[in-house]
Amino acid sequence: MRKRLLLFIALGWVLLLIGDRVDELRVYQGASIAVYVIAIGSIILLTGYSGQISLGHGALMAFGGYVAALCVANASLPLWFAFVMAALVTGIFGGILGFAAARLSGPYLAGTTLALAVGLPSLANQFSILGGEQGIYLDPGLPPASLGESFSQYKWFFWITTLAALITMFWLANILQSKYGRTWRALRSNDVAAQLCGVHTGRQKVLAFSLSSGLAGLAGALLVLTISTVSPSAFPLSLSFALVTGAVVSGIYDLKGVMLGAVILVIIPEVADSVASRFGDSLKITSTLPGLLVSALLILAVLFTPNGPGEKLHHLRHKRKTHSG
Repeated sequence: MRKRLLLFIALGWVLLLIGDRVDELRVYQGASIAVYVIAIGSIILLTGYSGQISLGHGALMAFGGYVAALCVANASLPLWFAFVMAALVTGIFGGILGFAAARLSGPYLAGTTLALAVGLPSLANQFSILGGEQGIYLDPGLPPASLGESFSQYKWFFWITTLAALITMFWLANILQSKYGRTWRALRSNDVAAQLCGVHTGRQKVLAFSLSSGLAGLAGALLVLTISTVSPSAFPLSLSFALVTGAVVSGIYDLKGVMLGAVILVIIPEVADSVASRFGDSLKITSTLPGLLVSALLILAVLFTPNGPGEKLHHLRHKRKTHSG
């Protein structure tokens, strides 16, 4: 555990140094990567370890984003407290949803969470307190004056999101290596056998769903921080599918590739913009190409690296050693 902590501290220091030496666009992209790291990690916890399939994590991110925005805009609470509340309230909401869906599995659970992703944005439009289609503006405030006048707001966002991602991943890596992680893996492999061994399957599924939802809510709050607003359009249905794709590309059963999945999700819109500019900046290409790229990437990942690139590289290395021996 000490070695892992030192590794995370060293990684955080390197990332903060890099963030201080790149332009504003790259800093913003770095903050987006940190948000996706947390969101993808939440899916790995839920699907890769407990075996529950969710197609609605974008909606859970929206839930956390609205909680954070309401805390700051309406209650004038500190930003850090808004993040805590976003994770806590979304975790409780996820626990209630998980309790209701504890008896569901496979496509039934996936369909339930998909319905949540479809319906929640429309539901948000019905309440004036949530700002309707325009949403709620979140004023994150200026960076601390002690950081200097040249320290931009986007750098401040990068620092906050990166720190949150590192702390989250450190906590998640430890809990997945604990008895809870082992219990969830047993549930994923064979829930009947786990129940015969004394595991309360329903309780463990609800716990996994609640923790995963809390992480998604935190990711949503951080996303709202980076874009300074929360609205239904900020959390489309395509976001849920993109997160699943990022988790599959990362390796659904392991956290080691989570950065790769997050980077790919940030790169895809840039690729779409680059292709669109070659064809006269077509709005149709810009709007449809990211979805097509995500779909194609998901299919290729399932076909060629279903357990992630890390396991694929390990298999190729083992095969090479076998042949050389």
